[in-house]
Amino acid sequence: MTKLKEVLLGEIEEFREVGHRFINKEINMMQFKHDSGGMGVYAQRGGEKFMIRFRIPSGMTDIREMRLIRDITEKYNLGGMHFTTRQAIQLHELDIDPICDIMKEALELDIYTRGSGGNFPRNVAISPLSGVDRDEAFDITPYALAVGNYFMEEIYTYKLPRKLKVSFSSSEEDGAHCSVQDLGFLAVNKDGKEYFKVYLGGGLGRNPKLAVMLDELIETNDILYYVDGMISMFKAEGDYENKNKARVRYILERMGKEEFLKCYKKHVSEVKANGGFDLKLEAKVYNKEGIIINTKHPRLYRQKQEGLYSVYLHPIGGQLTLPQLDLILDELENCEDAEIRLSMTEGVWFRNLNGKEAEGLLKLTHGMGGETNLEQSIACIGTPTCQIGLCNSQGVLNSIIEYFKDKNFNEDILPKVYISGCGNSCGVHQIGGVGFTGKKKRVNDKVEECFELHIGGECKAYDARLGKVYGDLINTEIPKFLYELALLIKEENITFTEFIINRETKFEAIVKKYLV
Repeated sequence: MTKLKEVLLGEIEEFREVGHRFINKEINMMQFKHDSGGMGVYAQRGGEKFMIRFRIPSGMTDIREMRLIRDITEKYNLGGMHFTTRQAIQLHELDIDPICDIMKEALELDIYTRGSGGNFPRNVAISPLSGVDRDEAFDITPYALAVGNYFMEEIYTYKLPRKLKVSFSSSEEDGAHCSVQDLGFLAVNKDGKEYFKVYLGGGLGRNPKLAVMLDELIETNDILYYVDGMISMFKAEGDYENKNKARVRYILERMGKEEFLKCYKKHVSEVKANGGFDLKLEAKVYNKEGIIINTKHPRLYRQKQEGLYSVYLHPIGGQLTLPQLDLILDELENCEDAEIRLSMTEGVWFRNLNGKEAEGLLKLTHGMGGETNLEQSIACIGTPTCQIGLCNSQGVLNSIIEYFKDKNFNEDILPKVYISGCGNSCGVHQIGGVGFTGKKKRVNDKVEECFELHIGGECKAYDARLGKVYGDLINTEIPKFLYELALLIKEENITFTEFIINRETKFEAIVKKYLV
């Protein structure tokens, strides 16, 4: 990608000038965002500090790259980094010149920010356990990387109506959220052969939609034709005038399913007629010698390779400190061929560990993050950092965790909670068992930070559903509500899902107490 790097390096100084014009109030926020998003940069609230997002390809990183990002983070006096819900890494509280310097430093180290925001194809998402998952159809890693490389080779040339999200899931658990993506590929085994099931036109945020499925399976080596077909269709049919109606799902909404699929197939056929996108890929062969252990731990995953394991770490709110990262990387240096993959849940998987290595990492990371489902909840960065955020999602998450600690309640009763500070769904609240989205609301003649409650969302390949909306809670009441709910579920001695389905009257009675 030598040419790409040359082009992107040339863009950085141009962007620096744009940044200074913004700081000097010569251009407004929207004018700045027009240029900054595509560079992977956003102004924070107040317009004086900035965020930068590293585009980690499908969340796949390694010790070397993490040390490079760690050194950049320390150089600019930042305490840590934020893992996102799309397998990327963000740094916050930076001035515009350091932002541009970081882009340049990172690019020279083969770490990209271009296209991680704005109207571009975003980071290609992937099931973080692909390749080691016991239940997967096959390892989809090389296909996700191929699509990511395809996007990056021409990333500076795209003129799309809005952003485009593509993902690959290796099993029906849908770890990369294919069922709510613009374009998703689900690995399928049929009659001993590998195929992809294609999902189209899904999305979260305002006016969320579940994706529709293409009515036939596709050959694995044809994926770039289907990706380029989507690009072609998006350019031809997307709305360039109204950004609020510009995502792929609005094409589906306008055309209807039958015409939408017909149109998509036409564009794919045209791309195929031109040829040039055939792939022949091979997945990694894992041949590390394993060590079997009998340890049981909620953050320990037994891989399909005998004697090998993966360990999950979930920093609270996706916020990992530099001292924590230093300890982890030093430990991983002693682990043969260890892998690092960011998750879709603001966490990170350390993979390809033998049993003894896994036990050591579990011990080291104890207390660095969440152990229960509730502690492993997801929250976008929110206010006071996010420029468009309405509420403090990280603050709500921390208040929930602290409330349960104060009550000495550490039983795994509730599922993960998904919290978004506004309707944009960066916390993917619409597909969580419990989800909250922030809003401002007048309550008793006072404007309060409130969160709309969503219940029962799910993201599975053949059983995806958006959560049901129940109403609004004041932010300070959310910990009490969840605690009361947990106590009642414990008393009933059933699961959360069983409770909301089979004890609906009791559930609604609790909710009603807290609605405003």
